This record gives sequence, structure tokens and C-alpha cells, in this order.
Amino acid sequence: QSKGKKPLFVQLVLDNIWSLYESVTKRDKEKIEKIVTSLGLKIGARESRHADPKVQLNAICSQWLPISDAVLSMVCNKLPSPLDITAERVEKLMCVGARTFDSLPPETQELKSAFMKCSSEGKAPVIVFVSKMFAVDAKALPHNKPR
Repeated sequence: QSKGKKPLFVQLVLDNIWSLYESVTKRDKEKIEKIVTSLGLKIGARESRHADPKVQLNAICSQWLPISDAVLSMVCNKLPSPLDITAERVEKLMCVGARTFDSLPPETQELKSAFMKCSSEGKAPVIVFVSKMFAVDAKALPHNKPR
């Protein structure tokens, strides 16, 4: 970057997206046609003639970079397998608040092994985990507050 070169991600990904966005918003038909043919996409006449550039941009991007496929493949490739979960982590997930795993009813404690096996057999118990997460600024977390 010190020599004026762009990072690799910018060169290979962002520049292409920015170029497409700029071409569509400025209605550069020749450049749009070149991009569409080079990517091998089929954009309908209705989308290409639409007055709103967002419609055309959405039509191109939904074929070129489908978000659902990208997110699913990222989840499959990057998230750890549920079979690799540790026993301690399962106990933390099963306990709410200050309760300990040992204070749970025996029937609930028996679910720990089923939770760790992730079995899809017909006799295996069905376990549903509901989680609600809130986006919080890192500065607002208790361990980051000045004392």
C-alpha cells in the first residue's frame, strides 16, 4: 500500500463490484453489456430497460453473486462442526444464568450426550436451542468500562 498499490481484495473483488455499480448508475450501456457477456449472465429486457438502476443492478448481482449461496457456503466452510463441541460448552449452553449443570434435573442432564452426538436417528431426542443476540458496542461491555 505504501507504493500506491491497492490491497489484493480491492483489486480482485471490490474494484469489480464498484465498476459494475458505477456502470449501472451512470447508464453506460456498452460497459454493462460487456460485463454481462463476460460473466455469462442473462438479463431480461424488462430489467435492462427499467427506469430504476437498482432493478438492473439487482438482476445482475443476483445471478453473478447470489447472496444465499455465498452465505451457505461460508457457513459450511468456516463454522466448526457441531460434533466438535466440548462437554463444557454443552453444559454452558444448557444452563441459564447462574445455575450449574449439576442443578438441572436428571432428565435434562441425560440430554447432554444426545446434544453432543447430533444424531438424526428416529429414537434420538429432538433438541431445539433458541438464542437471541444483541449487537452491543465493544466499549459498552463490562470488561471494557473504565474503573
